[in-house]
Amino acid sequence: MNNETIKQRDLAVVWHPCTQMKDHEHLPLTPIRRGEGVWLEDFDGNRYIDAVSSWWVNLFGHANPVINQAIRDQLDQLEHVILAGFSHEPVVKLSERLVQITPPGLSRCFYADSGSAAVEVALKMSFHYWLNTGQGGKTRFICLTNSYHGETLGALAVGDVPLYKATYGPLLMEPIPVTAPDCYEREPGETCEQVAERRFQAMEETLARHAHETCAVIVEPLVQCAGHMRMYHPRYLELLREACDRHGVHLIADEIAVGFGRTGTMFACEQANITPDFMCLSKGLTGGYLPLSVVLTNDTVYQAFYDDYTKLNAFLHSHSYTANPLACTAALATLDLFERDDVLGNNRRLAQVMRESLAPLADHPHVGDVRQHGMIAAVEMVRDKATREAYPWQERRGLIAYQHALKRGALLRPLGNVAYMMPPYVITEEQIRFLAEVMAEGIDLATAAG
Repeated sequence: MNNETIKQRDLAVVWHPCTQMKDHEHLPLTPIRRGEGVWLEDFDGNRYIDAVSSWWVNLFGHANPVINQAIRDQLDQLEHVILAGFSHEPVVKLSERLVQITPPGLSRCFYADSGSAAVEVALKMSFHYWLNTGQGGKTRFICLTNSYHGETLGALAVGDVPLYKATYGPLLMEPIPVTAPDCYEREPGETCEQVAERRFQAMEETLARHAHETCAVIVEPLVQCAGHMRMYHPRYLELLREACDRHGVHLIADEIAVGFGRTGTMFACEQANITPDFMCLSKGLTGGYLPLSVVLTNDTVYQAFYDDYTKLNAFLHSHSYTANPLACTAALATLDLFERDDVLGNNRRLAQVMRESLAPLADHPHVGDVRQHGMIAAVEMVRDKATREAYPWQERRGLIAYQHALKRGALLRPLGNVAYMMPPYVITEEQIRFLAEVMAEGIDLATAAG
C-alpha cells in the first residue's frame, strides 16, 4: 500500500470536512498510516510533526502507551451501555475527577459526544432552566463577534464567523452579538487589559438592555481559536462574571479548544478566577483518542430540573453513545498523565521556548502580530504592517505556508492568513524551534509577492 493508492480510493468515496473537494485536483491528500508521539507517518514513509494536535485534540502524543493500555483493559470489560437508567464505573470516576479539578461550584456532569453537541446541551439547559423557574421570556443568547462554537445549528447560531455561518442563516436563531475584546485591535500604546475593559462597556450596555430576554452569554475564554486565534485578557472574564450575576444571566464557558492546559492553566477560566454556570469540554478530554464531551454545571441548575416525573421538567436531551465507557477510560488515563507528571509546569517551559522562537517574526515586514496564550501561538500575516491591512482571503497566502511546511515535515494547517501552532505536550524544545523555523520560511514564501 502506498500514498497514491490510498488517495485514489479516498477520493472515490470520502467527502472531507472543512474542504472544497475540488482543491484535491491539485492539492494532494496526505494519507497517514501510523502515529507515534508528535509524529505522523504516511504510507510512503514520510514523517510530519503534528503541530496542530490533529485539530487541537491530541495532548500526549499519538499511540500514547498509557492511554493505549487503559483502553485495551476496558475493552475486555465493557465497550458500551445505555446511560439512561444504567451506569458504569468509568463515567462515575470521570465525573468525580472532573468535579474535583474544574472551577469550584461545578458539581454535575452531563455527557455528549462532540464539542458542538456540548454547546447544544448548554444552550438548551440554560433556556430550560429559565423556563422551569418561571422565566420563559428568556429565549435569546449573547455572543462575541468573531466567535465559533461548532457546526450544529444551535452552536452555529451563537457563533459569528461568516465563513461557517452565512450560508445557513435562514435556519438559525438570532443571537445578540457584542464586539469581542480582541487584543489585536488595540490602539497604539493600549494594553490587552485596557482593551478588555474598554470593550466590556458594550457588553455591559447590551446586558442592561437585553437581560430580561437573555438566557446566557457564551464565550470562548481567552482564545477565539477558529476565529484566527484572536486572543484577549482574563480581565474581560472577571467583568463578565460579575455582570452576568448582577443582571441574572447565565455564563457559558466554551473551553472545548482551550481546556486541559492549552492556555497555561488547566482551564482558561482559572486565569480570571471565575466559575461559569456551564463549562463545555471536549477535544483534549480524551487525549485525542475518542469522541466525548461534557457540560459541567452547578447544583442550582440541577435542582431546577429535579422534580416529579409528571411535571415534565426533566432534561430529555440524549445521545446514543453518551459517556461511552471506552471514551471515559481514555479521559481517565489522560487525567492520570496530568497527575503523574508536572504537565503544566513543563508546558510553561515549552511555551517560553515557543515565545522566544517566534519572537523574531514580530519584525517581519508582513507580520501584523505574534500572539500567545500558553501552548497556543499564532502569527498573523498582513499586506501592510503599518495599517495591518489584511491580504485578500482569495489569495490563500496561508496555503503557501502550509504546503511548504508539509515539504519540511510539519503539519502547520493555517487559519486563513494566520499561521499557528498548538502542538501535543510531548513535543521537545528542539522540535518547537524547528517548527518556528519552518513557519518563518513559509511566511517568507507566502508574503514574497508583497
